[in-house]
Amino acid sequence: MKKSIKVAENTYWVGYVDDRKVPFHRLTLEKGTTYNSYLLMTDKPTIIDTVDISFGKVFMEGLKEYINPEEIKYIVINHVEPDHSGALPLLASKAKDAVIVTTELGAEELKLMYRLQNREFLIVRDGDELDIGGKTLKFFETPYLHTEETMITYCVEDKVLYPCDIFSSHVATYDLFNDLVSEDIMPDFEVYYKLIMHPHRPYVQSMIEKIKDIKIDIIAPSHGYILRNNPSKFIEIYDSMSKPQGENKKALIIYSTMTGNTKKLAEKLSLGLEDKGVNTEVINVSKDFNMNEIKSSIESADLLLFGSSAVEVINDYLKNTNIKLLDSSYMIKVTGMNDISLPVRVKFNPDLEEERIKNIAHAIGDSIIG
Repeated sequence: MKKSIKVAENTYWVGYVDDRKVPFHRLTLEKGTTYNSYLLMTDKPTIIDTVDISFGKVFMEGLKEYINPEEIKYIVINHVEPDHSGALPLLASKAKDAVIVTTELGAEELKLMYRLQNREFLIVRDGDELDIGGKTLKFFETPYLHTEETMITYCVEDKVLYPCDIFSSHVATYDLFNDLVSEDIMPDFEVYYKLIMHPHRPYVQSMIEKIKDIKIDIIAPSHGYILRNNPSKFIEIYDSMSKPQGENKKALIIYSTMTGNTKKLAEKLSLGLEDKGVNTEVINVSKDFNMNEIKSSIESADLLLFGSSAVEVINDYLKNTNIKLLDSSYMIKVTGMNDISLPVRVKFNPDLEEERIKNIAHAIGDSIIG
């Protein structure tokens, strides 16, 4: 019989402790990890996240010690990666009438991943609330923390935040709660942030802005320690580590132009980089210029942007240098964003694509800050 692990009133941990050396993305988790899933035993019983796909059967066996799965009314999926949603197909097959609660993109991905096209989904957006019979869940979209579809869930009555990967740590612990362990958990907490969240730090700031006015007594993430001792401390750490550090970064934009459109593009990229606190210099080599001054500017720059109609020629040349080339592949690996296309290509008038150009400039700026 599994020991009852109570997180809040009528709320139980029903996850799995994986104390192996766990292969995880490009890493090996030497200390293992936990897959934290939560059961809210309300009038409309609700599961928040599941466990890794490898442990679906074990998860279901443990869950049955608390509840008949057929009684479950809602399954909240904050993040679709298989270490969180992996037990969903098995759970959904037993909880036949349960509604799956997630973001719009989350629903699209879950349907494709697990062939759930015929299941009922509840699509939630920022600030939406759901009455689960005695408790109220409030949802906030947190894109790119650390994938685009991610959201977090807050239980209003319990003042518990369920942030999925955010505020997690990769440690296999049977104590589960941070106030029950004797060792210092900060190194594991900070390493997790740096590896998983720091590439997405602008979105960390957006998340903190969304939760700043809610009272949080417990942070119950999807990996590692449940933070019920001084949770505000961990929010402050995320806030501090994710704040922009771009005041000492410099970008140089060098371009040539015939019609003036490349000049417009250069100026828009410059404004976007300045938004991120990156000092930007723009040089038009179509006019008279001093080569020595350009060399000096290049030597002092952290980022170089070249504007020309000969995009592929310049790109091929840069690939054969020791310069780190920011292309679409690099941006996906560093930020997780797959909608930032580099090199930047604009047909005709950049004024018609102002929002896209600004978003690209912001993403480039974020990639060199920190």
